[in-house]
Amino acid sequence: MRTSTRHCLVSIAAGGLLATTAACGGASADSGKEADRITPTVITSAASGKLDEITWNLPMGEPTTLDPAKVGDYSPSTVEANLCDSLLRLKPDYSYGPGLAKSWTAPDPRTLILNLRPDITFWDGKPMTADDVVHSLTRQQDPKSGSISTALFANVSSIAKSGPLQVTVRFSKPDELFLKLLSTEVGAVSQKAYATKAGKNYGQVAGGLMCTGPFKLDSWKSGQSITITRNPAYWDPTLQPKADKVVFKFITDGNTLSSALLSGQIDGSYEVPLQTMRAVAGSQTGNRHYGIATQSVTLLVASDKSPLADKRLTDALSLVLDRSAIIKNVFGGLASAEKTFIPPAVWQSSQAHKTYRQGFDALPDVPAVDVAAAKKLVAEADPARRTLVVATPAGDQMSMQILTFLQAGAKEIGLDLQIKQMQMVDYSNLFYVPTGRAGIDLMIAFGYIEVPDPLSYAPAFVAPGGLFNWSGYSDPQVTKLLEEAQSTLDPVRSAKLFNQAQARYTATHPVVSVAAPYERMFMNKRISGAPASFAYINIPWAAMIGGTGR
Repeated sequence: MRTSTRHCLVSIAAGGLLATTAACGGASADSGKEADRITPTVITSAASGKLDEITWNLPMGEPTTLDPAKVGDYSPSTVEANLCDSLLRLKPDYSYGPGLAKSWTAPDPRTLILNLRPDITFWDGKPMTADDVVHSLTRQQDPKSGSISTALFANVSSIAKSGPLQVTVRFSKPDELFLKLLSTEVGAVSQKAYATKAGKNYGQVAGGLMCTGPFKLDSWKSGQSITITRNPAYWDPTLQPKADKVVFKFITDGNTLSSALLSGQIDGSYEVPLQTMRAVAGSQTGNRHYGIATQSVTLLVASDKSPLADKRLTDALSLVLDRSAIIKNVFGGLASAEKTFIPPAVWQSSQAHKTYRQGFDALPDVPAVDVAAAKKLVAEADPARRTLVVATPAGDQMSMQILTFLQAGAKEIGLDLQIKQMQMVDYSNLFYVPTGRAGIDLMIAFGYIEVPDPLSYAPAFVAPGGLFNWSGYSDPQVTKLLEEAQSTLDPVRSAKLFNQAQARYTATHPVVSVAAPYERMFMNKRISGAPASFAYINIPWAAMIGGTGR
């Protein structure tokens, strides 16, 4: 799901943020002793040889679409990133640079000129033109296309061809976020003629795709596999695929995946469930990799009518949430406790990273467990109702473990937290259908941020009408600061404005930040080169994989 940023929170995409309860299904974690020795990395060792075939798993299941205008979840993004190049390219460390656009200029604060690379061809050999780029961006902007990115174009007033290989985007007001969005699926380019002919079937099994990426879609067998093959005419010599073919499987059961990885039936997978990571420890077949990530676990207040809309109560819950125990027992030590719902990885490669760091460091530390202080806050709030309902998807062991810790802590301070398990479809609907949240006080969300910019995430939670601002939170100064930050093209000044907003909403917004997990990836010893960071979700990562000679 996306808002004026791309980030994910529950399993289905709809015009804004993308919520996804990660199918991490972790049971109790290991001791965490190994985790103490782990430093999250960015990329694995460079590959040295070519391969005939790689088999990769999608643990979240089969994609529902590969259309760049509709992609916004783990499985479809993992595949699509290798098929459809974007105008800008995200890098494994979350920095970004030229992609299909070789350069860009901003002659004034409301104009962005994209200069396209010459000699780019689609898989069918036809040249990419400015018309294709205009059509692709217009599809992203148009809600009639089924795009989930429409809100991201709120400040765009026009998109037009200004030369054979040039596109000009004009804005109603400056927008520092838009350029960065072009490093995600928002900036992916499809062939106009092909997409127009395919219509609503574009990106589906029946409609196919036509893009410029290092791999091309070869086959999609519903319920079985998706196969992509090497594009021999790919334009970027540094990313010429070393594998002739990549076959994607859809194994969602952790035990089955463990067996497939250990036997070599599956070469690798991102988002490997924690129980699978434990099962493959010490494997002679492959290695576990842990990467930097922009994922986070957050407890969201579900209604402005809930007693939890009073920040004193969410602060009380935060004070009884034993994050150290959760990180050890739920994440196996492979996460960090965070004092905000925006992890540092989001801004660490920004030109203004020092400024963002100053703002982050100035935030209050993650609170230690303090039952006495929590009891005092509950007494001050004196809620009319002390029985509270928290929703979680049925079968998600990781969420259940976290909420069990929370439930025990809440009991100590006089709050009765009832855990309501819901079927995934019903739970996902809670994020988009207000009536579905009736009777729910709190929800657990596993989210991720795709765009390397905090402004792509924060407004969804704290701006009036924000997609996930269900508590009714409103601070005109916070809104003003965030809007000014997005309208400021100077990176340092924008970061300073964001820091001011972050300091205010951290002190007043009712939310509980739980943890930021590391990326979890397993890769067979016969291959190497894949990014280890969560940035893979927008990178043609499969083109980086090759043989190791083993």
